Amino acid sequence: MSEQQHVLEVEHLSVEYQDTTLFGKKTSFRALEDVSFHVNHGEILGLVGESGCGKSTLSKAILGMLDSAVVTGEIRHFTKRPQMVFQDPFGSLNPAKTIGWILEEPLRVFGKYDAAERKRRVLDMMERVGLDKDYVNRKPSELSGGQRQRVSIATALIQRPRFILADEPVSALDVTIQAQILDLLWDLRKQLDLSYLFISHDLNVIYSICDRVMVMEQGRIIEQGTVDEVYDHPQHEYTRKLLNAITL
Repeated sequence: MSEQQHVLEVEHLSVEYQDTTLFGKKTSFRALEDVSFHVNHGEILGLVGESGCGKSTLSKAILGMLDSAVVTGEIRHFTKRPQMVFQDPFGSLNPAKTIGWILEEPLRVFGKYDAAERKRRVLDMMERVGLDKDYVNRKPSELSGGQRQRVSIATALIQRPRFILADEPVSALDVTIQAQILDLLWDLRKQLDLSYLFISHDLNVIYSICDRVMVMEQGRIIEQGTVDEVYDHPQHEYTRKLLNAITL
């Protein structure tokens, strides 16, 4: 696979939520409007925009998680089993189960490996994300926020996907832990041949890890390019406003 082959293509994607009021009147809200982009093999593509602009709707649309919305356009995956790393690891991890159980469950569902191989893969993945093997019997409440996010990353990677959608994966962490998790994601990209769509409202985070960036405003992609192109020479007034609010 060449570096410029695509792992994801999105063309003319629109998402509309529809609802019926108490008095029977139908209402609709268009969360995404004619969104088109691609993710190259091996790259980290950033998506930045303010809260409510449609970033999370886009991530759910890509993974087919919008049962109640009207979705039009095309989404083409060129890798198997794409996975998501969520913003809130505590909310995405089963609090009643041990870390070992949480990591092994996707492999049980997959049904390809026996118990010994599943446990070997769990310990291997824990080592890759920087978790001591002794944590295998702990529960999420016994871990720090950074450790829980490492478990969330390990859970996403346990079936060895090639494309990861990271939805605000460090926004709930303090700055020091953010840097550690960003370094981990960067290292895992090389180790496991990963590509990322990295979603964030934080332009400093996007700048530190992404190769290219897209800027979203009110459900539309208004600007995209390499990080240096967009940050050094923004073409859209909204992008300039976002950049003026930060210090790189």
